[in-house]
Amino acid sequence: MIRVMLVDDQELLRAGFRMVLGAQPDIKVVAEAGDGAQALEVLRGTEVDVVLMDVRMPRMDGVEATSRIDGPKVLILTTFDLDEYAFAAVKAGASGFLLKDVPPGDLVSAIRAVHAGDAVVAPRTLRRMLDRFAANLPTRELPDVAELTPREREVLLMVARGLSNLEIAAALKVAEGTVKTHLGRVLAKLGLRDRAQAVVFAYEAGLIVPSHRPKV
Repeated sequence: MIRVMLVDDQELLRAGFRMVLGAQPDIKVVAEAGDGAQALEVLRGTEVDVVLMDVRMPRMDGVEATSRIDGPKVLILTTFDLDEYAFAAVKAGASGFLLKDVPPGDLVSAIRAVHAGDAVVAPRTLRRMLDRFAANLPTRELPDVAELTPREREVLLMVARGLSNLEIAAALKVAEGTVKTHLGRVLAKLGLRDRAQAVVFAYEAGLIVPSHRPKV
């Protein structure tokens, strides 16, 4: 059973999500909150696997709350496809983002995917976000890419450019399982949670240059 928490200041929206998720045999809504601060309070006493988190809320927004959550996977709810808040939340540790008008089937699939350890931000979509917002990336100390083997670095760059595992396997003429193994090692060595954070890392480390920024 996947235990889900709904965090949104719109009670009607939470009711809609609760109705959709309640019809699933493997998903149970175990908690709700109206803002980020309340969510953190509830999480201290409730076991949750996946948090559906709005970004724009009173008291504490979803970005701040996401950065303080340790354990449950976070899916960000946003109104706009290229919302800078959603971008910041992915950097803060969210496993992806969904539009608030997401079809019910896509919502359920996203929750299951995140629970299984996958990111639900399509790499191409995340790259589009990075092209728009990368100029505002804060400076922070990053792991050394020298720890990666040449093949692992190659896989990281392909992931950052938006290629799927299948596309990478075809380009490198290896099995898809081999690509998954390489990517798993990349994530472990760099201390990254998932594919979405790998794309962000590649931009922050200067391995990928935003399309609007000249290479130096």
